[in-house]
Amino acid sequence: MPKTMLELKIVSSSYGAIEALKGVSLRIEQGEIVTLIGANGAGKSTTLRSITGLVPPVSGDILFEGQRLNALPTHKIVALGISMAPEGRAIFANLTVAENLELGAYLQPDAAQNERQMDRVITLFPRLAERWRQQGGTLSGGEQQMLAIGRALMSRPRLLLLDEPSLGLAPLLVHTIFAAIDAINKEGTTILLVEQNANAALKHSHRAYVLETGSIVMEGPSQQLANDPRVREAYLGEK
Repeated sequence: MPKTMLELKIVSSSYGAIEALKGVSLRIEQGEIVTLIGANGAGKSTTLRSITGLVPPVSGDILFEGQRLNALPTHKIVALGISMAPEGRAIFANLTVAENLELGAYLQPDAAQNERQMDRVITLFPRLAERWRQQGGTLSGGEQQMLAIGRALMSRPRLLLLDEPSLGLAPLLVHTIFAAIDAINKEGTTILLVEQNANAALKHSHRAYVLETGSIVMEGPSQQLANDPRVREAYLGEK
């Protein structure tokens, strides 16, 4: 049986008086790609930020391989094996591609392993090798997204969180990013994907959860949700 890697149990999170998550429960098995779909403001990014300790939950439990994450600082959560490529990429614009990637490995003391991981990132995204000494801020949007995912991979996560990886990208680059997501997963990394492009998200994931105003309203195998008339109308633009 697959092993549960991450579990959220009735998690509520707030920004001041605004309750962004209202009793969210979900699980991710080892080796899966699970996607969270929903409209803007549904709580998708807050879910990722709660997992990584950036917005600690007000109530409920977040468990990673059985360990409770609720009170842990973000760097300790990264050290456990969770890494995130945030929405908007958040690369270091004034640092080179190489320096951005090196910073992703700041918790990893093994230089030889870091070298191998760097090679893995370059194999996934050959464009980064061409931009090696360029500052992050001079890259195109697609290249910055590749760099953000590459930087997240440098900590050798067992669970990779991706927040809107295709946002603002041209269709050809969206295809490139999703091909890389498939490849990362096939190499053994479990992925939680937050994505407004519901079509692509459901096509490239095993299971899906639908979030509406901070609550999960549907869940199931991705193919099943992609065929559900309610999902097709609300998120896939079909009448």
